[in-house]
Amino acid sequence: MTTAEQVDQVAEVEAIKQVVATVQHAQRNELPDEFLGLFREDAIWTTGGGKRLLGLEEIAAFTRQALPGGMKAKGLSVAMEVVHVLFIRPDVAAVKVRQQYSNLDGSSVDNQDIVFNEGTPLFVMSKEDDQWRLVACQNTEVAADS
Repeated sequence: MTTAEQVDQVAEVEAIKQVVATVQHAQRNELPDEFLGLFREDAIWTTGGGKRLLGLEEIAAFTRQALPGGMKAKGLSVAMEVVHVLFIRPDVAAVKVRQQYSNLDGSSVDNQDIVFNEGTPLFVMSKEDDQWRLVACQNTEVAADS
């Protein structure tokens, strides 16, 4: 890989991290439209609970029902960190994310009636019209013995 290609890849990773930061912002602030604006029309999403959503219309219907009140009403926040990016092609990337929940004040959510374990989402993204988009995403809870 040439130096120019390495520089380009660093810039692409930063752009991908910005998409993940926008997902985090939209979830923390319960902003369905901001979240939905990150997807392709034909995207697929599997929720942390295993619900399969095919296409932006299904993703939108679920998001508009689940997101408002899904965080703030429960006193929760979420932090997302990109932990690995695998470029399948220069315009397609598989992105592993670490997802951690906390109370709004940043304290642990342990010992509450509702337990939110750490998540390990996989976001497959494609770059189209100079913008990274969510294409195929799976949110998975980290197993207790991992």
